[in-house]
Amino acid sequence: MKQNNSLRIYYKILFSLRTHIVIGYVLLMLFSSVIGTFLIDKFLFFQVEERIKKSLVQEIHEFRMMAVDGINPDTHKPFGGDLKNMFKLFLKSNIPDDDEFLVAILNGKVYRSSPLALPSWFKLDSPMVKTLSQVKTAEEGEFLTVDGNVIYLAQPIIRGKNHGVFVVLHATAGERQEVIDAVFVIIKVSVVVIIIFSCLAWVVAGHVLKPLHLLTNTTRSIGETGLTQRIPVKGADEIAELTTTFNEMLARLETAFSSQRDFINDASHELRTPITIIRGHLELLGDDPQERKETIELVIDELDRMSRFVEDLLLLAKSEQPDFLNLEIVEVHSLTLELYAKAKALAPREWRLDTMASGRLQADRQRLTQAIMNLAENATHHTKDGDVISLGSDLRNNQVRFWVRDTGEGILLSDQRRIFQRFARGSINRRRSNGAGLGLSIVQAIAEAHNGWVELFSRPRGGSTFTIVIPLKPIPKPRQRGGRNSFFHSSNFWQGRKGRGGQGAGGDEGDKKTWGRGGFS
Repeated sequence: MKQNNSLRIYYKILFSLRTHIVIGYVLLMLFSSVIGTFLIDKFLFFQVEERIKKSLVQEIHEFRMMAVDGINPDTHKPFGGDLKNMFKLFLKSNIPDDDEFLVAILNGKVYRSSPLALPSWFKLDSPMVKTLSQVKTAEEGEFLTVDGNVIYLAQPIIRGKNHGVFVVLHATAGERQEVIDAVFVIIKVSVVVIIIFSCLAWVVAGHVLKPLHLLTNTTRSIGETGLTQRIPVKGADEIAELTTTFNEMLARLETAFSSQRDFINDASHELRTPITIIRGHLELLGDDPQERKETIELVIDELDRMSRFVEDLLLLAKSEQPDFLNLEIVEVHSLTLELYAKAKALAPREWRLDTMASGRLQADRQRLTQAIMNLAENATHHTKDGDVISLGSDLRNNQVRFWVRDTGEGILLSDQRRIFQRFARGSINRRRSNGAGLGLSIVQAIAEAHNGWVELFSRPRGGSTFTIVIPLKPIPKPRQRGGRNSFFHSSNFWQGRKGRGGQGAGGDEGDKKTWGRGGFS
């Protein structure tokens, strides 16, 4: 077991991101060192060759000056055809550099040299001497010897029957060795530097990747009940940005899981109640025909309520799909009249028709009707006989507004922050409605599908006004509405607004909220 753990640790270290970073750094350093060393070697030897050639050219230039303007010290006249004295005087007065040789060839033979001791590769009877003795024009070149490359310049001088050649040779082996020694020093220093900085890179990589290890450990420790954990954000680099993004993801997951739990709890409660009622009545079902009839009616009613509940859930789920709307051109005036006629049949209230807008709107007529009727039915649940419920529409600021206003019991401010969430109900007369608390969520989904939103103005015991605002601009497809990413998402971002809404939707008192695009804005 210990051996397996050790192997696992070694394997983890070997294939860790930290190791990969250090290996990449070392390889980059090695590559740059090799390329740098190669370039330094070439550059240094190029400088050596340039210096050698410059020295050779200088020697040839001085010899030419003597050959043209030189004076024989014995006769105090120009040398003329006296090549021997010319070579003798020049070699005597010029001291060659290290690894440099001055050679005078006269009539095919080496006459004199400086220094006197010539290297082994320049023998008197060698083919090289024979070749150089026959030069008739200035010549430069190089040749390979046992001691390395030799660079030379040859200057012929012909006076009568005398054929002389002045040759300057330079063996590059010494300079080449110096360059090689310098390169070896650079290599040794580079190896030491790479080792030292690799260790530093290991430490720095560990420090840089520390937030990632913290991120990994936090991820491992997080369960469904531990989503409240957050990672401290330090700095403003990419790791800090990743940490911030991860924390934001945790916040979204926490909200999603919380919403999912609430959904499951509420849905199970909404389904458990009718199932319990049905089961209880069926267990107590007797033989009396009247009792059977009443029980069957009750069971059917409960089953219808369950069916409506499931249909509402399916509608909310479908609202996330691109094909949720069947768009057409809708006459706002005729739609308002149609909505008013349908709403009057919901309950015996004092129904009123406010102003009606004239214009056309690109929308789904059936979905808009469903949303307004949900608001109207919701108003009947929170009003009583004699209360006023008004419907109307308005067109301004390139927006069409449909509203439902009532003089009922109103909505508490604390409830206004949550009633658009699924399964939420108001605190006032909570039991009056038999719905599952999905009506306003459906209204919100339909408004958002039209790129619109819902506005709420309400006061406790002072009535409520719900306004659906739909922009006139065409609806793009596919739509991304409200920032909802899953069926269980619920939003709770609120900000009060004033002076918006249709007739009956405005006012200086009370609480006005705008719900849309995933929350109040």
